[in-house]
Amino acid sequence: MSKALKGGRGEDHIAKWAAEQGWLWSPPVSSTQADKGATLILAHGAGAAMDSDFMNEMALRLANLGVGVLRFEFPYMAQRRIDGGKRPPNPQPKLLESWRQIYEAVRPLVSGRLAIGGKSMGGRMASLIADELNVDALVCLGYPFYAVGKPEKPRVAHLEFLSTPTLIVQGERDALGNRQAVEQYVLSKTIGMHWLPTANHDLKPLKSSGLSHETCLQGAAEQVALLLLG
Repeated sequence: MSKALKGGRGEDHIAKWAAEQGWLWSPPVSSTQADKGATLILAHGAGAAMDSDFMNEMALRLANLGVGVLRFEFPYMAQRRIDGGKRPPNPQPKLLESWRQIYEAVRPLVSGRLAIGGKSMGGRMASLIADELNVDALVCLGYPFYAVGKPEKPRVAHLEFLSTPTLIVQGERDALGNRQAVEQYVLSKTIGMHWLPTANHDLKPLKSSGLSHETCLQGAAEQVALLLLG
């Protein structure tokens, strides 16, 4: 799926490698030394690509806060980009193997902290493999705690035992995990929840809240930066 770039570390190397893969690298604006910064490998959700409006916004906001962001695409989404045909996500084992390959390729290129995470499905897949990879942190933006309309079938068993420092940013009215439902689950003490008032699965709030989508996205980015940079 990918090949590591040999011969050095730092932003120039990861930028070159990402370009060779056809992926996207957003360098940390305020960082001058890569070994003192943090990098987040950010995966897309099930239906939108790595360059969706949401992914573009989050990468830009995180980079402006000093977090480098690498975006990639799972095989099914990469194929969709080639032929334009819509297709469902790859089976879970294939998605997890993609995560392993990407992390193993990126780790030698980054001297500072390296976190993984993603939007919705991308974050869920990252959560399933974070402990195995021994990553520095995990970030989930709109975690799919259950399928739409099926809160009685939560996808949380592994979250009770997660040991990786984790941040989940969630909208209070997320159709895949609202606050009332999620607060009933038993989650690991390593997981921090940041709730966005009246926001949905895309972290977009109701107009009646007095908050803008931009405000919520910025708040989410600041929480991620706080986790990764301290």
